[in-house]
Amino acid sequence: QVQLVESGGGLVQAGGSLRLSCVASGRTFIIYQMGWFRQAPGKEREFVAGIRWSFGSTYYADSVKGRFTISRDNAKKWVYLQMNSLKPEDTAVYYCAAADNDGGYGIRGYDYWGQGTQVTVSS
Repeated sequence: QVQLVESGGGLVQAGGSLRLSCVASGRTFIIYQMGWFRQAPGKEREFVAGIRWSFGSTYYADSVKGRFTISRDNAKKWVYLQMNSLKPEDTAVYYCAAADNDGGYGIRGYDYWGQGTQVTVSS
């Protein structure tokens, strides 16, 4: 069994920062990539950021480029999302995800999901 657990969400004022963390545990597996997605009420889940484990290459949604940074600790199977200059439109439940194969960077490319952590940005 693979488990992903997110932490670090909360309430922050516009312009502030948060750092999300996610750890993978349980059944051992080879990580191909890990990423972050978010889902606002009434909206579809959308890609935020991803990182390929082997070389650390990163990918970002246009809406967060220059503000968010994804990083990982490959030995510990941790992934982080540093979020700066937060905007009210960033408000959503943020989900950590992992993939053990190359299924693409979008939502369908991930195999394992965390339960999510709420991020609320006040105006």
